[in-house]
Amino acid sequence: MMISKEEFLKDYNKDHNMSLEEAFMELTTLIEILREECPWDKEQTHESLRQCLLEEAYEVVDAVNREDFDNLKEELGDVLMEVVFYSLIAQEENKFDLSQVIRGVTDKMVRRHPHVFSNEKAYSIDNVLGKWENIKRKETKVHLVSDRLSNVPRALPALIRSYKLQERAKEAGFDWESIDGAFHKFFEELGELKEAISLKTQTEIENEMGDVLFSVVNLARFLNVNPEEALDSTSDRFIRRFSKMEELAQARNLKIEEMSLSELDGLWEEAKRVTED
Repeated sequence: MMISKEEFLKDYNKDHNMSLEEAFMELTTLIEILREECPWDKEQTHESLRQCLLEEAYEVVDAVNREDFDNLKEELGDVLMEVVFYSLIAQEENKFDLSQVIRGVTDKMVRRHPHVFSNEKAYSIDNVLGKWENIKRKETKVHLVSDRLSNVPRALPALIRSYKLQERAKEAGFDWESIDGAFHKFFEELGELKEAISLKTQTEIENEMGDVLFSVVNLARFLNVNPEEALDSTSDRFIRRFSKMEELAQARNLKIEEMSLSELDGLWEEAKRVTED
């Protein structure tokens, strides 16, 4: 049974040097109180919280990339809060509760690590991953390759989703024998995009652009490059170079908004030369 907010605050103000179990119970109680007392929290549903969960997960990744451990601690707390929030809503709807969430993932980890919890052996990371996928396939009772493709979450970023789809198709033997085939397909799709542009059919342009992007992901896969990370890195590099370009312009009492495209292009090339990457 939920304690009152007065009791919560009394215990909350006492001591912050608490055990893991005490800290977890405190967070759960807090969210229960918010569901009772806060107009915004009362109105939340699994659907309304989707974007919050995605944003918090990305903020965790950002903190890791920046090696900001204070921020990482904070963002992991935000993700944990979302997990508790989701579970409490499900409990209110008599779907499941937090203890079932925790026990469920523990059971799954035990089942999917037979090389740790039984007599099976795994001698390499590839062997471990292979066992994991085989067990996962049996658990989900998915046998058709098309079903495995459909099971790749649509909520994933498009580059990651397309990479996973191609990897699963590869397992069924549907893949180029070498990168030459992937390059040929890329140029073929590029030609089809140019043709669609000349016909000025927006639907076709969108379709062909998607095919070009999909073929680029294929190239990245053959080169052992994570396309999401590669594009993120390029975006960061673009910001750094543009910042340097603006800095160079200001040093010459110029405004980039008033410069011609050819002048901007020259400034961009200069920025590229003077930035570290």
